[in-house]
Amino acid sequence: MTSQPTRHTVLDSVNPVTRLGAAMILTFPLFITLDWVSATVVVALEIIIWLSLAPSEILARLRTLALRALPFVIVAPLTGLSLALYGRPGGHIFFSWGFIVISEQSLSFAAAVTARVLAFGMACLVTLIGVDPTDLADGLAQVWHLPARFVLGVLAATRLLVRLGHDWKTMTLARRARGLGDHHRLHRYATIGFALIVSALRRGSTLATAMEVRGFGRGKRTWARESKVGLADGVCLIVACAIVGIGLFVALATGEFRWIGSVV
Repeated sequence: MTSQPTRHTVLDSVNPVTRLGAAMILTFPLFITLDWVSATVVVALEIIIWLSLAPSEILARLRTLALRALPFVIVAPLTGLSLALYGRPGGHIFFSWGFIVISEQSLSFAAAVTARVLAFGMACLVTLIGVDPTDLADGLAQVWHLPARFVLGVLAATRLLVRLGHDWKTMTLARRARGLGDHHRLHRYATIGFALIVSALRRGSTLATAMEVRGFGRGKRTWARESKVGLADGVCLIVACAIVGIGLFVALATGEFRWIGSVV
């Protein structure tokens, strides 16, 4: 059975640091505004453009995006709920009991916060899905000229994150083989979690010593692969700025634009 070739999109030709910069641009309105319109428009445009990069794989890409966005979909409503219950009241009061006041303004702010959390998650997912950590490290060091010691440390930590998932599965199977994995679920999670922390500290210390011995971070480094930026990178940043501009324009046109300080 032959494996299917990996299909590349235009976004794959963009330098990873440019994609990281695009994510920062797309999240910029989230730090200056508190309205649901701009965040919703930004999310909608992000998804439409990302799906249009591979029209023949829309269903597969939608499935991938939905699975990876699930944590944000769960956290976003919970974040908005606290503001709906305890946010600054204003307008019509729907419910009041003690410190809990649900009003027209608090619900509006809750919708805005929920949309902002989703917009933040989608901006990171759409721009950074498929980015190789090594390519990103090359770009950070060669394009953004960040210190090599810092870049290599972050790369090593990122690589070790993958090991945590494997360690969790291994420890779970080992406990189950000993008859310890079917009861007291909370105790099992706490025990495995503590074991993972100890294992991560030991592995991190060993890796840091090994990197120090091999001279990582000492003197000027050379890089095996050259990281470049080109026309595709400029187009990516222009598209990101256009998405942000459209979102802010729609918010202003509908009268929903609010500075972040209005909720303080």
